[in-house]
Amino acid sequence: MNPVTPQPSRSLLLTIFLLTVIEFLQSGMIAFSAGPIMGEIGAAPEEFSLATAAYACIAITVIAKQRWMVERIGWRSFVLGSLTIFSIGCLICGTSESFPAFLIGRIVMGLGGASFMTSGRVIVNLIPPGPGRFRGIKHFASGLAGGIAFAPGLASFSVAHDRWNLIFGILIAVAILTALFAAHSLSDELVSRELHTQSHPIGLMALVAGSFTVLYILQRFQYDFFSDITFLVVGLTLAGLALYYFFRSIHNHDRPLLELRSMRYPRYIVGVGIYSLCYLVLGANNYMLPVFMQRTLGFSWEIVGQFQTMGLLSALFAWVCMAWMIPKWPSAKKFFVIGFLALTMFGWHLMQLTVSANLWTDVLPALIGNGIFLMFVMATTAVETFRDVQHHDAVFSHAQQFKNMVAQFATALGISFSTIALQWRTSEHYGVLNAKFAAGDPIYLHHVQQIANSITSAVGAQAAQSISVATLAQELTQQSTLLACMDYFSVIAMVGIAGTVVMLMQRLMK
Repeated sequence: MNPVTPQPSRSLLLTIFLLTVIEFLQSGMIAFSAGPIMGEIGAAPEEFSLATAAYACIAITVIAKQRWMVERIGWRSFVLGSLTIFSIGCLICGTSESFPAFLIGRIVMGLGGASFMTSGRVIVNLIPPGPGRFRGIKHFASGLAGGIAFAPGLASFSVAHDRWNLIFGILIAVAILTALFAAHSLSDELVSRELHTQSHPIGLMALVAGSFTVLYILQRFQYDFFSDITFLVVGLTLAGLALYYFFRSIHNHDRPLLELRSMRYPRYIVGVGIYSLCYLVLGANNYMLPVFMQRTLGFSWEIVGQFQTMGLLSALFAWVCMAWMIPKWPSAKKFFVIGFLALTMFGWHLMQLTVSANLWTDVLPALIGNGIFLMFVMATTAVETFRDVQHHDAVFSHAQQFKNMVAQFATALGISFSTIALQWRTSEHYGVLNAKFAAGDPIYLHHVQQIANSITSAVGAQAAQSISVATLAQELTQQSTLLACMDYFSVIAMVGIAGTVVMLMQRLMK
């Protein structure tokens, strides 16, 4: 008789689910609410970029040290401590009235919450192989999809009701709920001292300095790319040297902080690359979609959040389909192909829209494609990437840590790419269109007169002339931004096409 595999408790499964939800809720809500938060705390965009870089830097460092801490204090203490620190950071952010206070809060949030996603996925592997572990994976993926989907809607609801700090209240509530389940389901079993991984303070400082410099420069690209390229190049070079020192130092260690030598599997390397692409696209789209829907299509901030949530809910439905299909047809290739085809549809559809686009019939179908891409590609990559590194808990944990460290960089790179692309293409299109705004251009004069005639009776001839010129100038900016967004979405469509072709041809993840 075969021994019965113990099944995970409901509390453990909910812990996995909620840890993943918090990760994507906090990143999604704060990114979506960046503008209103800056207004409430009196922060300039450059300052908010500093807070974002500081959080990501702390996140990378904490993720790198996660296994080191778990070995010494156990899973229960680590998760409960992380949730407590994270909640304190949320409280500081939610009550902050100035940028310095908000910055401190974000740093504290990073100290506590950086490793939630990594913890959730590694805890899944504490479940013995079998149906129970697959249930853990399903809860992990559901948390990912749910966090991504509900973040814009919850953020827009909070800000629309003049309660921007409700964002942090929601996070505290979810953290408390997670702590209740974690306290009941996780153990405090420690790893033998002989098996402890080691780290050196100088190497850790190099990681902090290098990652912060890279992330801060990536955030600063939108402000300094065209004005101070020398500073950016020198900064990235120094950051690269610091990161090289860190990875070189752990590479030669007997019990390194990250066991990189055990991750030299083609499947893992390719998987991390696919993950990086997903996070890059996620970061870029999180920036571009609100710009596209607000500045060019003219919809309110609250409506944009609601529709993004509706579109991203497709990720949940996509995961339900995948969870049903995987046991019957486990081949990964079809999921990758469907995912990249959905990304192609997303980009292709949005690149053809005009300012008269309808949210329900024109925008929402594309947003659904974005959600399908994220779930089909990210979930499939999660299943495939770690097949060769699951033989040892420490190696698997290190593989997850390294992947999520790379994800922080990829997300920042995606945001930087989208901001630079928007700035560059908008200025190019503005220059071309502005050439038509000449006093002697008959088309321009016709439109000025047409607008002026329609409002002269209400405001007078002189005011009507000024208003008509201002209206056309506003339309010029709107059209320039629309064309820049179309350029961006055309690139996304090409990425989707390239991904589809590569996935059809590849033989590594069949």
